[in-house]
Amino acid sequence: MAVVSSSPILLPLRMNLGSSSPNIPLFSISSRPSNRPRPIIVFSYTEAGDGLASEEKKLLLERYGLDPDEFLSEPPPPKTRRRKELQKRGRGKSVQPPEEPKPPRATHKLLQVLGGKARRKKLLSPKGMDVRPMMEVVKGAAFDILQAASGCPAALRPGRWLDLYSGTGSVGIEAISRGCSQVHFVEMDPWVVSDVLRPNLEWTGFLDVSIIHTVRVENFLERAEQFVGKDGSFDYISITPPYTEVDYGVLMGQISKSPLIGDDTFIVVEYPSRTDMLDACGCLVKITDRRFGRTHLVIYGPTWAQKKRKP
Repeated sequence: MAVVSSSPILLPLRMNLGSSSPNIPLFSISSRPSNRPRPIIVFSYTEAGDGLASEEKKLLLERYGLDPDEFLSEPPPPKTRRRKELQKRGRGKSVQPPEEPKPPRATHKLLQVLGGKARRKKLLSPKGMDVRPMMEVVKGAAFDILQAASGCPAALRPGRWLDLYSGTGSVGIEAISRGCSQVHFVEMDPWVVSDVLRPNLEWTGFLDVSIIHTVRVENFLERAEQFVGKDGSFDYISITPPYTEVDYGVLMGQISKSPLIGDDTFIVVEYPSRTDMLDACGCLVKITDRRFGRTHLVIYGPTWAQKKRKP
């Protein structure tokens, strides 16, 4: 800090307030002609850990006519520290633009029940590719094969059906319509369950004989014993997963070792091209493997239902 005065020039010296030596002169005075510019007093000091106390510094500064508040006040924090302090208080945070709301999901009626009690009833399905229901030509072929293999060409034999990756529920609803006594639906998307699957069950009148599990298929398989309960294994299992989100080798390995299947269980699996399916799933053998364009359908069942091969 510089102080302008009319007194003779005081040569600038560095004064260590922390020094306790009384022999060091504080100022050096020299006489100058009166016609020279106004003299300047320069006063500076450095801090030391074992120097004068704050009260002694204050008295010393007042003795020489200087303002102690200006010399002893702490310097303002640098910009970086100030910016951090503002961010801690919530004031300097970068403002993120609000996310655009996603358009509401909608449904349409493009599916229908192909046979049985609810034949020709329309079913809801989501618009877009969020859920990919089984094609009706594939679904019709699957139930025709199951009915013929189980010895009841006109209908399914009564039993319990497990519909994995159920989505719209069209496969499980078809099973109830054709003679199944109960269907367990496994679907992880709450919106699909509340706005598609449940309304379809209410519309067809099958809600009372349906059990919905809003859970991932992987978690359902891990707790298979809990879901099987006293009723034992299922008579039918349908597996129609999203092609790109599952590993068929891992999935079929889990199912083959689970208590969900029994000696008389039929398993219907829809899978894409360039996927290798085993000839057996646990104690079940491959009954048929058909192709519908880029979609393939394989059905596993008990050995007594396997078609006789031509010699």
